[in-house]
Parts: sequence; structure tokens; C-alpha cells
Amino acid sequence: MSNASKFGKVAVLFGGKSAERGVSLDSGQAVLDALLREGVQAEAFDPKDRSVTELVNYDRAFIVLHGRGGEDGQIQGVLEWLNVPYTGTGVQGSAIGMDKVKTKQVWQGSELPTAPYRIVTKDSNPADIVAALGLPLIIKPVHEGSSIGMSKVERIEDFAEAIAKATEHDAVVMAEKWITGREFTIVLLNGQALPVIRLEPPKDVAFYDYEAKYNRNDVQYGIPCGLTESEEQQLQVLALRAFQAVGASGWGRIDAMQDEQGNFWLLEVNTVPGMTSHSLVPKAAQAVGYSFDALCVAILEQTLTDATH
Repeated sequence: MSNASKFGKVAVLFGGKSAERGVSLDSGQAVLDALLREGVQAEAFDPKDRSVTELVNYDRAFIVLHGRGGEDGQIQGVLEWLNVPYTGTGVQGSAIGMDKVKTKQVWQGSELPTAPYRIVTKDSNPADIVAALGLPLIIKPVHEGSSIGMSKVERIEDFAEAIAKATEHDAVVMAEKWITGREFTIVLLNGQALPVIRLEPPKDVAFYDYEAKYNRNDVQYGIPCGLTESEEQQLQVLALRAFQAVGASGWGRIDAMQDEQGNFWLLEVNTVPGMTSHSLVPKAAQAVGYSFDALCVAILEQTLTDATH
């Protein structure tokens, strides 16, 4: 790539201290290798091992830190303080997107469809939660990604165990109504919604969990996704509205369900999605002609034009 010099010296931020460190190491190495192949002067930067003050020595940053510390506005705030342009969503959008409850509140306030939920603690009465949301339901840590700490609850007797599992990862836990139907993900890249992907985990898993996301090779990814053309367009528009509502920008992913009546429900936003061999962003980008290397450059291009950071 002849004009790679326009990017200057790029820090590829990956690793970190979150529960998703392992995935971040895989994603970040893939991005680093791609940028180097494209002629970008890119270097690995793991904030677990180095002081973030050293980032002042770089012209821009490509953030591939998943989870807390990297996806919640913290590293974005540091980079803004140091006046280093960076990829992806800004401080506020990152903080909202990392918090499943705040994301839902924004979507509800924007009249966007998202599954009903309740915040729960170990003192919550399971009967009250079940009366509000029905069974089955899903228990989630509010500030974790990659399905970490999540459980599907089909019997009220399993409620306490699911809460205990989630609270190992987060002080704030939510219960969410279980949507029976088809799961989709929509990748957003520089203001465009890419082709929708249908996710079909194998029958022996309850949902698209951490194991299915990163370690299994028997998950089906449908592109085309099986929706009608008008349904796919409807879902793409919904995803763009949901992404913009939380203040997200650059690149990211929206996860959604279609229930058995054909209605779409927004699940969550991911502002620093995975970039591994199993990841969904490269699959969607490939469907519109992006190689992995070209995708990484397209994401980095945002740092040249985004006036917000």
C-alpha cells in the first residue's frame, strides 16, 4: 500500500487485563499482521505490560482491547487526553455500549425494540422476576462481553446458581426475557450496515456462548442470512439507528433476534468486536469484497477523518 505513510506510527492496542484478554491477543495479532502487510508502521502495545503514557509517542491507535479497560471508554479517555486519534467509538458511546442496562435504556428512550429486563441481585425474589419476564430467561453480567458469565434459566430452581455465576464477573447482573427465534448480527463499518449474518449454534448449546464464539468449528454463519430482502433492509436500518443512538461510530456490531412472529429485538452493541479467524466482522466485510487486510486499513482510515476524536 503506497500511501500507508499517511497513518504515521500506529499503536495496535491489544491484550489488556479484562476477562477477554485471550481473545484480544488473538484479534490484535491478526490486525497487527494485516497492517504490517499493508505497509503501515504498526507496533504491538499491551497496556498490561506498558504505561499508557507511552502512547503519546504514536500518531494514532487501533484499539483491539475487548472488555473492560478497552471497550468502556477508559482507554479512549486516555487517548483523548494525549491527543492521539483512535479507531472506533468515543468515550461516552463506549461507556454506554459496555453497559447492557444503559444501552437498553437508551434504546427504550429512542423507541427501539429491545427485550424486557430486570436488574437482579442475590436478594431478588426469583418468583417476581419470572412473573415479569417469564421462563426461560437469560442472566447476564451487565459489564462483560463475549457471553462471559451468561446462563439460560429454564427452571426457577436454577435462578440462584445463574446469579452466582454472573456475579463472579460483575457486581451488576440483569435478567432478560428469552427471545425464541433466529439470531442475527449486523456489522457496521464507517456509516454502512454490511450484509446481515445469521448465527446458528449447534443444537447442543443453549445460545451463542463463549465456546461457540471462539472455539467451536460447527457454528453455521449464514450469508445470505435467510431473511427476505425487505426484512434484511429493515434490520440494517434498525441496527444503524441502534448504533448511532448509543453514540457508537466507526466500526462495530449489533446483535439482534427475530422472534417467531417475525419481530426484531435488539440484544446488545459491541464497539470493539473480535477480529479472529472465528469473528463476524471479517466474514461480513468479505461478503462485500473486503480482504481482511483491506478491512483493517478501512477501520484505521476513520482516524484520519473522525472529527470527534
